Amino acid sequence: MNKMLRLMPLAAALLLAGCVNLAPTYERPASPIEEVWPQDGEAYAVSEMKRASLPRWQDFICDERLKTVIEEGLKNNRSLRQAALNVELARAQYGVQRSELFPTVAAVAQETAQRTPETTSALGESSTTHTYTAQLAMTSYEIDFFGRIRNLNEQALQAYLQSEDAHRTAQSSLIAEIAMAWLTLGADRAQLALQKETLASQEETYKLMEESFKAGAASRLDLEQARTTVTAARAAIASYVRAVAQDKNALDLLVGKSVDEKLLPTGLELNATLPASLPEGLPSEVLFNRPDIWSAERGMLSANAQIGAARAAFFPSFSLTAGIGSSALDLSDLFSGGSGMWSFTPNFTIPIFTGGLNLANLRAAEATQKIAVAQYEQTIQTAFREVRDALATEGTVEREMKAREEYADAAQKTYELSDARYKAGAAAYTEVLDAQRTAVAAKQVLISTQLSRASSLVTLYKVLGGGSVLPEDEASVQEAQPTGGEG
Repeated sequence: MNKMLRLMPLAAALLLAGCVNLAPTYERPASPIEEVWPQDGEAYAVSEMKRASLPRWQDFICDERLKTVIEEGLKNNRSLRQAALNVELARAQYGVQRSELFPTVAAVAQETAQRTPETTSALGESSTTHTYTAQLAMTSYEIDFFGRIRNLNEQALQAYLQSEDAHRTAQSSLIAEIAMAWLTLGADRAQLALQKETLASQEETYKLMEESFKAGAASRLDLEQARTTVTAARAAIASYVRAVAQDKNALDLLVGKSVDEKLLPTGLELNATLPASLPEGLPSEVLFNRPDIWSAERGMLSANAQIGAARAAFFPSFSLTAGIGSSALDLSDLFSGGSGMWSFTPNFTIPIFTGGLNLANLRAAEATQKIAVAQYEQTIQTAFREVRDALATEGTVEREMKAREEYADAAQKTYELSDARYKAGAAAYTEVLDAQRTAVAAKQVLISTQLSRASSLVTLYKVLGGGSVLPEDEASVQEAQPTGGEG
């Protein structure tokens, strides 16, 4: 027992000895994008945009009905629920890997009974012996001199953090998708209302035309042309009724339950969100609001750790198995004086020949690291392109919408004048039909442009990383960001 106690300081010194980490020093790659926002005043409105930090999605969404729908979606959407459960799975797997950093100690008690027959007994008679043992045993524990276990632990940690990033990405996407589906439903309801209004007007015109035809004041051609406008409007109504139903189904799927009718838009809501804003800072700084970029950087950190683990396989490994306890032939003497026992088994393994396995693993880890860098750079470039596209839309859609409004107003007035000229006998009915079709088409395009205007705000908010802060992480989200100093 005393000898065992003398060995304990040596074991502790080995456990606490400074270990070598063979993972490469991590350095964040240079940003592969421009360090300024686009400056073309014709296509972008960057210089005119308000600069402010991204608001919480609860503040960005102004319409209380839409806000309630999104809250229901965050509770019930199955894809988001899977992302949250994947975080729990990754957290548990990280805990499993992290446990290898610590020795496993267990209390073991056993009895061994052995009968010796008289034919083999030195005393010429059979006998039964019992041995009782109780000890604390440490199973084989690897001393991590070269950082293999620590790097595997780092890999598991980054995988866990990537699952959180995936959860944030899923939440941001879901918020944007619900908002877009809600706005689209409102736009299609506006289109349906327009077609119903058009049908009512055209049915009234058709009735007047039918009466004129019977009185001999209108030709058969005028009557049939009027009938075509009625049937076309009925077909358009059926089309938009179907579109509205499908929009509602899509919204229900995103929310995870049937959305109450009182929470649905009656038409297109142009003021459902805050105006567009652009966070202060360079693009490479602003884009780190996006969890997909966090995830890509964690992929590089994980790949670095994988290289460290692969390098450690070339070096010797050292493990310990130890135990301390007592043993006796009688249970009553198990803890009496003189029954102490101990065991100490160091194991030292030097890799000599592995058939190229260790070298192949290292080459694979290095290739994985290069792939992770390329993926990180591509993720940043894709994010920058998405933001540029959103800024281009934001810089032009307002002017387009105003032009569409003027065009629709002019087309409506042209139709009214043509109708008045026809009633006064100064124009053919074909002129009225052409003007009416143009007016209806202009209003349809206007509604589509207004939808693009409302959607552009949601898109810009999403591509800048808005809506990606999880409720439980709002206070510590900055602490979760990867930094260039991690190794």
